Amino acid sequence: MSIGNHDRDTSELSGATVSGTIEERVIRVITETQKLPEGKITAASTFEELGFDSLDGINILFALENEFDINIPDDAARSIKSIPEMVKGIEGLVEAKALASKGTA
Repeated sequence: MSIGNHDRDTSELSGATVSGTIEERVIRVITETQKLPEGKITAASTFEELGFDSLDGINILFALENEFDINIPDDAARSIKSIPEMVKGIEGLVEAKALASKGTA
C-alpha cells in the first residue's frame, strides 16, 4: 500500500537518487511525519533528544517503508534509536532490494 507519489528511483546502490540521498530523504520524511520545523533533525539526532515515543516510531516506520518501498523488520525497528542507525538500516534494505531485483531480471 503506497500513499502519495513514492515511485522514486531507489536502485542506485550509492544511496543518491534524483530526490536526494537516503539520509536527506529519511530526515525529510521524519520532519514531515512528525510536523517538525525544518532543520530540527540533523544527521546525528537521536530519537530520545527529538522526544519520539513508541507511537511516533510506528508512524515514522510506516512513512519510511512507503517512501523507500521496503519492509523494515520488527526486530530491526526496535533496535533503531537514532537517525544514523535508521539511515544505515535503510541503506542496507535498499541495497538488498536492488541486488535482489537485479538477480531476477
